[in-house]
Order: sequence, then C-alpha cells, then structure tokens
Amino acid sequence: MKGKFHWKRLVTAACVILLLLLFCLWQNTTLTVTHYTCTKSTLPKVFDGYRIVQISDLHNASFGRSNCRLVGKIKALSPDLIVITGDIADGNRTDVDTAVNFAEQAAAIAPVYYVTGNHELWLNAKDYDALLTGLGSAGVTVLADAAVTLTREEDSIALLGLREESLGGTALQHLSEETADIPFRMLLTHEPQYTAEYEASGVDLVFTGHAHGGQFRLPFVGGVYAPDQGFFPAYSEGMHALGKTDLIVSRGLGNSVIPVRLFNFPEIVCVELQKDSTASDEMEAS
Repeated sequence: MKGKFHWKRLVTAACVILLLLLFCLWQNTTLTVTHYTCTKSTLPKVFDGYRIVQISDLHNASFGRSNCRLVGKIKALSPDLIVITGDIADGNRTDVDTAVNFAEQAAAIAPVYYVTGNHELWLNAKDYDALLTGLGSAGVTVLADAAVTLTREEDSIALLGLREESLGGTALQHLSEETADIPFRMLLTHEPQYTAEYEASGVDLVFTGHAHGGQFRLPFVGGVYAPDQGFFPAYSEGMHALGKTDLIVSRGLGNSVIPVRLFNFPEIVCVELQKDSTASDEMEAS
C-alpha cells in the first residue's frame, strides 16, 4: 500500500513537470503580432498607411525550419519597411548563419534596416565582421550613426539609426541636426531607457527593444526585470508618449541569459503611420 502511494506521487510529479515544460514551450515559441498606429500631423500625406514591421532581440532563435513561421507572419503583414533593432545574434551562443539566413528572407519581402544591440558588441571580431558582412550581402542596410531618406512620390521621411556604443553620446544630437529640415523622422536604437535623449532629439517615432518584455510578466504588474532598468521596469513593452515623441518597446523574440519567458509571448511589432489632418483642418476653419 505504501509503495503504491509512492508511485502515485511520482506519477503526479512527472505529470506536473511535463505540463510545465509544455506550457513553457508554448510560451516561448508562440509568435504574436502587436499592432500600433502612429498618428502625426508632420507625416507627409503620401505616407499615410505606410506599414513598418519591427523585429528585435532574435538571439539566434528559430521559429520553424529556417524561421519559416516568423518569415511567414512578416510576409502576411505586407510591410513597406522592416526594421531590426539589435541583438539579431547572441553574444553567448553565437550563430551568425541563422541571423543572416533570416535577414536574407526578410530582405526579399521589403527593404530592411538594422542597428546593433549590446549582444553584437559582445561578439568576437571575427563573428562581428561576418555578421555585418553577411547582413550587407543579404541586402540589409546597416545604420551606424547614420540617416537615410525614404521617398514616396515627391515627399520624404527620415530614418535615423544609432549604434549601441553611441547611446548616451552626441551622435543622436548630430543626426537630429542633420535631418532637421525633414518633417517626419524615425529612430532605430536598441535600448529604451534613454527617454530624455530621445525626446530631446525631436524625432517623431523611436523603435527599441532590449527589455525582453521584462522576461517574466505578472498580471496587473507588468515586466519583472529588464537589463539596465532593474526590477519592475518602466519601459519593458508597448507604446509610450515622450512629449511629441512616441517610443515603441518591442518584447523581442528570443532569449539569452534567462532562457525562459513567462506570460510573455515572442512579439512581432507592426506599426502603421497615419496622417493627422486635425491641426490643418482647424487652421483652415479659423
């Protein structure tokens, strides 16, 4: 009788462990898409409805063979632009081929722009060079403290890209000054917590990642911990208003130091730009 009870407890424990493993697998492999709308009066009318897909913190993760599930979801969103905000490879378990293979497929869908994250800085020189060379060969534009103009018909908007090592420096100020004559500007950067710097730049929209959604998310509380922000971070996910600047923080896709997410599905971000005509309508009425 005692031995039978012992086996029942072992079977129950094994079932509980199996269910937990399946739950963690589901949490860490189920792709979600979060949609945002960025409405600005500064947006040229020809860019109304322009769609941007953001990929962040992939960390060598594969969703299906050759990332087929991830690529399929991106393609279904019909983006005009794809932006990658760092940590496409992982500094602790580097796999450049997976990163470049994904980039090649993404570049076949829409133009792709990329900035580095902290994990790229952790790569050895050989892997770092191989990654940037591979991304370039795949058709990805690497923005290293640089700005480009995106043109539709007769109008343009600006896309700025900040290197990871330039955070907290003067590079963003210089980029802002260089593009001051362009009415609508977007910034790609990896870390979200430099909010004062982003707001001071005067850009309209900032794409970031790095926080991994707080890794573990609690109901009514939010993210538990984010690198460089500590416990219960203010910027772990979502869209935040910083004065006239909108900040988007992607929860990212992969894991790194902490290998498991909890109540925090891997996230693709999709942003649609909209022209806010309210201000001009009010001016005409007056």
